[in-house]
This record gives sequence, structure tokens and C-alpha cells, in this order.
Amino acid sequence: FSFLQERLRYVLGLLLLLHSTDSFYVPGVAPINFHRNDPVEIKAVKLTSSRTQLPYEYYSLPFCQPSKITYKAENLGEVLRGDRIVNTPFQVSMNVEKKCEVLCNFPNKPVTLTVEQSKLIAERIREDYYVHLIADNLPVATRLEFYSNRKEEEKKKEKDVQFEHGYRLGFMDGNKFYLHNHLSFILYYHREDVEESQEHTYRVVRFEVIPQSIKLEDLKADEKSMCTLPEATGSAPQEIDPTKENQLLFTYSVHWEESDIKWASRWDTYLTMSDVQIHWFSIINSVVVVFFLSGILSMIIIRTLRKDIANYNKEDDIEDTMEESGWKLVHGDVFRPPQYPMILSSLLGSGIQLFCMILIVIFVAMLGMLSPSSRGALMTTACFLFMFMGVFGGFFAGRLYRTLKGHRWKKGAFCTATLYPGVVFGICFVLNCFIWGKHSSGAVPFPTMVALLCMWFGISLPLVYLGYYFGFRKQPYDNPVRTNQIPRQIPEQRWYMNKFVGILMAGILPFGAMFIELFFIFSAIWENQFYYLFGFLFLVFIILVVSCSQISIVMVYFQLCAEDYRWWWRTFLVSGGSAFYVLIYAVFYFVNKLDIVEFIPSLLYFGYTALMVLSFWLLTGTIGFYAAYMFVRKIYAAVKID
Repeated sequence: FSFLQERLRYVLGLLLLLHSTDSFYVPGVAPINFHRNDPVEIKAVKLTSSRTQLPYEYYSLPFCQPSKITYKAENLGEVLRGDRIVNTPFQVSMNVEKKCEVLCNFPNKPVTLTVEQSKLIAERIREDYYVHLIADNLPVATRLEFYSNRKEEEKKKEKDVQFEHGYRLGFMDGNKFYLHNHLSFILYYHREDVEESQEHTYRVVRFEVIPQSIKLEDLKADEKSMCTLPEATGSAPQEIDPTKENQLLFTYSVHWEESDIKWASRWDTYLTMSDVQIHWFSIINSVVVVFFLSGILSMIIIRTLRKDIANYNKEDDIEDTMEESGWKLVHGDVFRPPQYPMILSSLLGSGIQLFCMILIVIFVAMLGMLSPSSRGALMTTACFLFMFMGVFGGFFAGRLYRTLKGHRWKKGAFCTATLYPGVVFGICFVLNCFIWGKHSSGAVPFPTMVALLCMWFGISLPLVYLGYYFGFRKQPYDNPVRTNQIPRQIPEQRWYMNKFVGILMAGILPFGAMFIELFFIFSAIWENQFYYLFGFLFLVFIILVVSCSQISIVMVYFQLCAEDYRWWWRTFLVSGGSAFYVLIYAVFYFVNKLDIVEFIPSLLYFGYTALMVLSFWLLTGTIGFYAAYMFVRKIYAAVKID
């Protein structure tokens, strides 16, 4: 037990170390040094809402535009996320204050919004849209201060500060819509140490905004595009009436503050998870569950198996023991190839592909290589890795297909390369058509779609064929017992040996080990949060692999004891049982946490959830299948069979 404690302490220590490297910065991203008065470019990324799940580009609304609009060249991940990074007319210079400046048009000529534009802005405010800007690659954040449930005396001293990504486009009061037309930017800089003779250099370390709604009449603007802000108490907000034209001014102010935060840890503000305790609780809970499961599994299976094998291997009294126990009775049928071996091996090949991709992505992200500062890097890496892992998927699928007495390897390879990716592409294409219809920037542009198809058929397909060819040529897996000519009759099975009961029983433990982490992943995907606790995620993934393998071994042992030798497909289905619970959790999350009411956002949510559940089923089913296959080969190799 002390050894176990020591191991746990070691693992937790390692995790603390990994957690402390969250601020460790991605290699290859160099800081930008500014001198005083240097321009700091402010760019717009997109508009997002967790109510509609449809991102829009910044200039889809009638904001002030610069004389020339230039879009940044984007990577695959950014395009898939719906980012459309574009320049804005904000003029910000390093360490230069601006009290209040008019953004576009002459001060005596306010911006006039047409009825159509007013309607659109009111609609976006009602849908709770946020605007996302970046300065020196740092996203803008709105500071939220609130009192936590502390004692009265402490309340006065200290407020809790949290940050909201982006700023709200506007707000509603009753049935009236108000637009945030004045932005107070607060930028924090860190002064770098330089030699006395040199000019000071500065680095941007935080970007905050306080959005305000100020009526046109209250913003006193002069001929030089300067304006004066009204007193906070006496100003009225800028209303947008969707039934008529509206006149308003877009204004902004800039305030600089010095900060002690170093450039390398400037992302910490955005990544601080307020619930690290929950993660630790979740990990310890999962570790306990897995050790508990391992203990039971080891005791039952090893003791029972030893007894079984000892009995089977006794020379005398062989007739009686044959009657006593179940799993040796099916030795002549246990390796009989199942129905549809090509489809089974194809799905398992895709499962291996997913497993390798997820393992590498989480490991690389845990080392800090996929920091959120390199936008879209995670998704780009995942896409390319999935394509390149086709060689491993093909190899395992080909070898298993040959073991299952398959002959048409070319058809098998094609099936492996197209079955799972084809389903994913099909669902994404249908969802994309709906997003196109809404003119959202979340729609994948046609050239990107062609590029993805070229990657699939130009990289993934040939690599799957290559792997499949070598896997099929390799010696098939060595089965320790011969298969009889005539299949044995399967006795009547008890109700609890039903497939669906098996799925429900097998899914609950792996799901229990990871559902807290699932909550944070869902928040990151659907509520525009940053997810960066990859150290935790890596440990959860290891726990998931161990618990899936164990539960799969238990289920296949009980099945063979019940003299049912049709375990190939069943093990694959049952091991993926936790995907069923993920589906139920996704429905629960949709109903309780998200405020989605319209048809298309709901369709998007359940479409992407279906993809996640399918991928998760393939992943856990593959892990369970290979664990069970190794176990079955081990136990039949240990008994003497005449």
C-alpha cells in the first residue's frame, strides 16, 4: 500500500509540474517589442454567441471601416473555427493616452443606420452576440468584478475578478435595444529592462475593454474628431430602434497602464480556470475508481482463471471438469471469424487512427506546443495527424482482416479509408449547407472543402492502402487453438447477457472517470471558453484507456463462461458503451446549460454531438476490443487442449 501511495504522490507531483507549465509559451512565437508612439494594431476576429452557435465576421454589421480592408491569411484551424481576422480603423499608439476620439465620419456628421441595418443590429443584440478583437495577438476581455460568498468584513476589502472573452455588442432593457458605441480600451504594458543609453521597449501583456452605450446628444464632438464623455450618472444610453433609421457616433478612448506581468505569462489571465480544485477532485476520484476496478478485476479474474486452468490441465478427472466450467467448452469456436469481417476491421482501423491522433495531440498540447496564442493550431494539427495516422490504421485493419480469413484486401483498404471519414464528411457537409444559408463565417468556404477532400484522397487514402498492404502481407495474429468445422450450439442466454444491458453496465465506469473533464470540454466548445488543462486531460485519457480495457476483459470473460463465443462484434459494441452516456450527458447539457431555442443552432449542436459520440464510440470500442482479444488469446494459450 505504501508503494501505491508513493506512486500516487509521484503522479500528482508530475501533474502539478505540468499544471505549472501552463504558462510555458509555445516555441517559435517571438514577442514584439514596441517603442513609445509605435502603432499597436487592433484587429477584429469575429462575432460569436453561445445562443446561436453561428459566428459572423466583424463587418457583417455596419461598424466603421478603414479605407482599405485587409484580411489576414489564415490556417486551416482558424477557417474551421469561423475566424476571419481583419483590420479595424482604431488608431492606438504604444503608451499614448486618448481621452475620447470619434471613429469614423466627421464629428458633425453622425453615422446613419438604415432600417435594415438597425434591424440586423437589434437582432444580434437579442441573440446575445459578443465582439472579439485582438491587439498584438491578445484577445480582448471584459473585467467582471463580483463579491464571493465570503464573510461581511472580507467583502469590503476584496472583490473576485473574472474575465469574459470579448465584449457584449449591446444590451436589452425591456423591449428596447441599446448598442455599445463607445469602447474604453485599457491596455497593460510590461517595460523591458534595457541598457541606460537605449530607448525603453514595451510589450503588450493584457487587453481589456469597458464597453459603454452613450447617446449621440451626450457625446460632444468637435472639429478635430475629439469628443468629451458625459458624467457617468447623467448620460442616457444609445438606443437602436429597429423600425426606423438611427443616428449615432462610434467613439473610443485608450488608457495605458504598466504591469508586472511578464510577456511569457500574459495568457494566464485568460487561461486561469477557477475550478482547478474540481479537476483534482475529479482525477483523484477517477484514480480511486480505476484502482478499485483493478483490484476487483485482478482478484476475481486471476483467482478464477488460475483455478480454471489448474482444473483443465489436470490429466485425471478431465470429464468432470469439462462439465463444471464454461469457457473451455467453446475453445473450438472462440476464434471463429464473425459476420462482416471487412466492416469490423475497417472500424477498428479508424479507431486506431483516432487513438494515435488523440494521444499525440494531447501529449503535444500538454507540453505547451499548442498554446491558444497560435490560433487554430490544435485543429490544424488534429486534421493533419488524422491523415498521417492512416498508415497505422491501415496496418492494424489489414492484419486483423487477414486473421479473420478475409481475401479482398483492396476493397478492405478502400472501406477503411472511406467508411468513418465518409460519414464525418457527409454530416459536416449537410451542416455546412445550413450554415451557408445563414451567411455565417462558420461555414467552411468551398476552396477549403476542396483542400480537405484533396488531403483525404491525396494523403490519407494512399497511406491507408500502404499500411493495409503491409498489414495484410504480415503473418496473421496467432490463435492458440484450432477452430472446429461445425459451429457449436449456443445455449439460451440469461437476460443480463443481453447486448444493451452490457452496454449500460460497461459504459458507466469509464464515463464516471471522465465526466467532470467532459463538462469543461463542452464549455470550451459551446461557450467560447479557452480549454488549456491538457495535463489533466492526458491523465484522464490514460485512466479512460485503462478502465475501458478492464471492463472489456470482464465482459468478455462472463460471455465466454456463458458459452457464447460470438464476442468479436459484441466486445466492440459493449466497450464503446460510455459513448451512450456521453450522448445522454450532451442532451442534459443542452437542456440545462445552453440557451439555444432556434432550429439551426439546435441542429448544429446535435450534428456535432453525433460526430463526437461516433468518434468516442470508435475510440473506446477499439481500446476494449484489442484488450479483450489479447486476453482471450492469453487464456486459451494457457490451457492444454487435446
